[in-house]
Amino acid sequence: MDPIKAMSLLNRACPYLARTGMTALQGLADAGLSGGMRSLSTSAVEQARCGVCPGHTGQSALLAKASECPVVGPSIRANDAAAAAKAAKACSQHAPPATVCPYAKCVESAGNASPPGKTDVAPVSHESKEGVFDYEGQYQAKLAKKHGDKSYRYFNNINRLAGRYPQAHTANASNIVTVWCSNDYLGQSKNPVVVDAMKSALDTYGAGAGGTRNIAGNSALHLRLEEELATLHRKEAALVFSSCFVANDATISTLCSALPDCVIFSDKMNHASMIQGIRHSGAKKHVFNHNDLDHLEQLLAQYPRSTPKLVAFESVYSMSGTVGRIPEICALAKKYGAITFLDEVHAVGMYGPRGAGVAEHYDYEASLRAPAGQRIAGSVVDQVDIITGTLGKAFGIVGGYIAASSSLVDMIRSYAPGFIFTTSLPPPINA
Repeated sequence: MDPIKAMSLLNRACPYLARTGMTALQGLADAGLSGGMRSLSTSAVEQARCGVCPGHTGQSALLAKASECPVVGPSIRANDAAAAAKAAKACSQHAPPATVCPYAKCVESAGNASPPGKTDVAPVSHESKEGVFDYEGQYQAKLAKKHGDKSYRYFNNINRLAGRYPQAHTANASNIVTVWCSNDYLGQSKNPVVVDAMKSALDTYGAGAGGTRNIAGNSALHLRLEEELATLHRKEAALVFSSCFVANDATISTLCSALPDCVIFSDKMNHASMIQGIRHSGAKKHVFNHNDLDHLEQLLAQYPRSTPKLVAFESVYSMSGTVGRIPEICALAKKYGAITFLDEVHAVGMYGPRGAGVAEHYDYEASLRAPAGQRIAGSVVDQVDIITGTLGKAFGIVGGYIAASSSLVDMIRSYAPGFIFTTSLPPPINA
């Protein structure tokens, strides 16, 4: 019997079909899957189920209309459930039947479905006889490379004698040598004032710091030292680190990662600590030729004044002995909207009327006359935004610091992991 004719006999009994005209039913049948009323069969349901097959849009119009029927609809849904159970069983047996969509993926359950794009990989077996990675061999290969290119480092056993500066003995105490390569430029490590201060702090506060600065390692000695360093460089504030390597790394990386789209301009001969901080910041960088103002300006001119920029350089370069062109670099930085980061590691204690470094030395007479800590407007020191220095060279002990505006110092104090998560300098060092 013609399916539409058969449906016309049923439409008197079915209140849902009775409301659907014969013309509408004929149109649905023509647009549906071949077979007319067979669209309502199980096989038709399986054909129409897949919505992921290329070129397939899902249910046929006739099937969709029939699914709305309160009588036929439940039957179709029951067939759907039966077909899904059959497909799942076939997947679990790794033998999908022909009626299962070839584009469907076999999964154990919706909860264990693999993420999109991820393919099943056979688990690694640790029961095999496969050898493990040769760690020691890799270490030896790296060392052999160092030996091969003559960059392997040897460390002399040097024991500096406090009472015989600059003499020391080697591993053999009777073998006396003169040390001309010490960072203790002025012999302050044996200065009686320094030694007595350390002894007094040792007797009063002990040898250890007690923890990180944010827990139990923040003492009055830390605060007094930072106040004195800020006064030395005529800045609002200072912050002490365990070394100037850490100070440079932590400050540059923290600062430049906090400035959106910051660009760093670094002198070609900058110290490794500054290079490390630049790498850790993740900021875009340009390396300008050593002390080359034209090259620096060419690089700065590529960016709008509104772009955050940092120019990093040194006052005294340890490997060449050259002196940074501080006033000129500061002028360029101001012209193009950049801030300046000056490493005075090899100059503090050595230059300037109070030993604040080369920047202070430029305005020697003015610095000599002005009260300690007072800002000298227009001076070279005043033009530098961030100054870093060490306590381990001319000052004779160990540690590093930054000096800058109070807000910048507080931001570094609050965000720099290299400051927050390390044991602070012990009382005798601060003293």
